[in-house]
Amino acid sequence: MAGGVAGIAGASLENALAMAEAYCRERGEKLTPIRRKVLELLLASGRATKAYSLLDEMRQIHPGSAPPTVYRALDFLLTAGLIHRIESINAFAVCHDLTQCQHGILVVCQQCGNVTELHEPKLRQALVAQIEAAGYRLSGDGIELKGVCAQCQTADAAPAESAAEGTQTAAQP
Repeated sequence: MAGGVAGIAGASLENALAMAEAYCRERGEKLTPIRRKVLELLLASGRATKAYSLLDEMRQIHPGSAPPTVYRALDFLLTAGLIHRIESINAFAVCHDLTQCQHGILVVCQQCGNVTELHEPKLRQALVAQIEAAGYRLSGDGIELKGVCAQCQTADAAPAESAAEGTQTAAQP
C-alpha cells in the first residue's frame, strides 16, 4: 500500500491534530502548543520541509521563535512517531498514519520534497535480509529511496516537448 501525504486544511487538519493529541495522551505525553504548531505546519505543507523553513513560518506566528524551540518540537514529534526525518534532503515529513508509524519505505522526490510511504512488510523484510546478508546492519529504522515524482516528471517533460515542437516548426518551409 502506498500513501503520499498531500497538504491538508480545514476540518481534515483539525481532525489530524486531534488524532495526534489523543495519540500523545495515550502515550502519557503532551502535544504542547509549539509541538502542535510545528506538526500543523508540516501537515499543511504536505511535503518534506526543512527545519529552517519551519522556523521562518513559526517566526511569522511567534516572532521570538528560536531554532532550539523548533528542533525540540521536531525531536519530540520524531520520538513519538508522528513525523519522519528525511535524511537524503535533510527535512521532515508527517507520517501518513498519525497513530501507528510503521517505518515503511520512504520514496522521496529530490526536486519538490514530496514523500510517499510504501507499507509492504514483506518487501521491507526481504530488503533488510539482503542488507544483512551483505554484512551490513541498518543504523536506523528508516529506508529511503530517492526519485522524481510523477508531477515533477511531467513538469520536466513539458519544456522538453515545447522545445521539440519548436524545432519541428522551425524546420518546416
